[in-house]
Amino acid sequence: MHSSPTNPKTAISTPKLYETDFYSWTQEQALLLRNQQWHQLDLLNLIEEIESLGRKERQELRNRLSVLIAHLLRWEYQPQRRSRSWLATIRVQRRDTLRLLKDNPSLKPYLEEILPEVYEDGRDLAMGETDLPNSTFASNCPYNLNEIMDEQFYPGEPSELE
Repeated sequence: MHSSPTNPKTAISTPKLYETDFYSWTQEQALLLRNQQWHQLDLLNLIEEIESLGRKERQELRNRLSVLIAHLLRWEYQPQRRSRSWLATIRVQRRDTLRLLKDNPSLKPYLEEILPEVYEDGRDLAMGETDLPNSTFASNCPYNLNEIMDEQFYPGEPSELE
C-alpha cells in the first residue's frame, strides 16, 4: 500500500522528516504503529526516542528530589524565613515525586542510587538561595528517603505553618 505524500495521515516517512519536523514524524510513526506497518517504521530513531523517554523520567525524578531537598534544607536552616510559599513548594514537590513514582514504579530502586547526587544538587540550591556557607550543610544527606517523602516530615524546629 503506497501512500500519497499529500495526505499526512498516510504519508511514508522520508529519512529526513525526523530532523526537519519532529512533531510530524511522531504522528506518522504513531499512525504506522496503529496500522501495523512495521516495515515502514523509522526503527533507529524510534528506539532512540523510546530510550530518551526513559532517561527523561529519571531526570525528572532527580530534578524534583533536588528541589525538594533544597527546600527541606532551607526549612531546617532558616526557620525565621519560613513561608507559606516554602511549605507549598515542599508539598508540591513531594506529591509530584510520588505521582512520578506511581506512574513509573520501576524507578523506586533508583532512589537510593541517586540520593547522594540529588542531595549534592539540593545542597547547592539551598546554598544559593540562603547565602549560607557550604559548611552549614552536612556532606551527606541528613534525611532518609522515608523522611523526604513523608508529608508530615519537616526538619528542624516546629512551625505554625505546618
